[in-house]
Amino acid sequence: MAVLKSQRLHITFFGKTNVGKSSILNRITNQDTSIVSTIAGTTTDVVEKSMELLPIGPVRLLDTAGIDDNTSLGSQRVEKTLKVVNRTDIAVIVCDFNGIDNYERNLIKQFEELNIPFLILVNKSDVQQISDTKLEELFSITPHVLVTSASDDKNMVFKFKDEIIKLLPDDFVNSPKIAGDLVPEGSTVILVIPIDKEAPKGRIILPQVQTIRDLLDSGCLSYVVKETELKQALANLKESPSLVITDSQAFKQVSEIVPDSVNLTSFSILFARLKGDLSEFVKGAEAVEKLQDGDKVLILESCTHHAIEDDIGRVKIPRWLRQKTGKDLIIDNYSGHDFPSIADYKLIIHCGACMTNRREVLSRILTAHKAGVPITNYGVVISYCLGILPRAIKIFQ
Repeated sequence: MAVLKSQRLHITFFGKTNVGKSSILNRITNQDTSIVSTIAGTTTDVVEKSMELLPIGPVRLLDTAGIDDNTSLGSQRVEKTLKVVNRTDIAVIVCDFNGIDNYERNLIKQFEELNIPFLILVNKSDVQQISDTKLEELFSITPHVLVTSASDDKNMVFKFKDEIIKLLPDDFVNSPKIAGDLVPEGSTVILVIPIDKEAPKGRIILPQVQTIRDLLDSGCLSYVVKETELKQALANLKESPSLVITDSQAFKQVSEIVPDSVNLTSFSILFARLKGDLSEFVKGAEAVEKLQDGDKVLILESCTHHAIEDDIGRVKIPRWLRQKTGKDLIIDNYSGHDFPSIADYKLIIHCGACMTNRREVLSRILTAHKAGVPITNYGVVISYCLGILPRAIKIFQ
């Protein structure tokens, strides 16, 4: 099975025009992934390439437009480049023998604010060596500086991988558990998976698949049922399960069936912990009580999809919010990697983030925090509106 984009380490190449970002990317992928030209502004949109970068593992490499692009569409290209920062796990600033200036320094400030590890790669050493003074300046910024040439350094890829390994985030090296760390090895977990219009035909949705695999890897016994068979499943077991995990849409029904003595949570809440910050999302859900008539709520989805009848983000959550608050709320939906202006919103509700990486979700949480806008996610806000949030997060406490 192909590794999902959201599970890959995102490595993004930044730098001015014509410093060789695309040439570096092509050397690493051993393909003509990006167009190479001496004409400034050749790279326009972000170019993305997934690959296995051994021994690191699955990565996604992103080549961006030059941050000093002064062409007619340059400002739009630079804007796209800067948006990629929010989903970058490791940043690579490419420069040449001229070193760096304020363009790169402003990027570095963003990396430091977002706690993104970065490498400075000095390209074109075959054309001219960088001066000792400029090299010392780079080392004063970071110990991770690589001087190389995409054209004739035979060891460039090995040197690059060695530096990336030094910068690997802990959660990539030590892959976090989804649910396997919450229950003892050998215990039974019931997974309640409704088969509704949002379930792909012949398949189950991604968070459910990943959770099942995580439990298998953790030596747990997984019992997968629909909500209509949950009572029978509980009756069939000689001992109570250690945990019941449900799709958030069936939360209320499942909570009424599962005894209070049994731990209960949802896939979306598990992913709130895996991909974001569960405590921040719980705190954000509490802002529901403060909503007033006319307040704006933003429902944020990482991926784009066609809305269906009774859609979770466009129909069900808005309905539950209005029922809980009794207020006339203005609810907007936004899909994709970009982050809209949030100044006018009183609450942001993020999806389960199964199709994006943790870096992007954490970046969105930080942006919301800076703007003073509470942020939560689907599973947390659904359980809050249904009055079962304390029970849904008990196992994490």
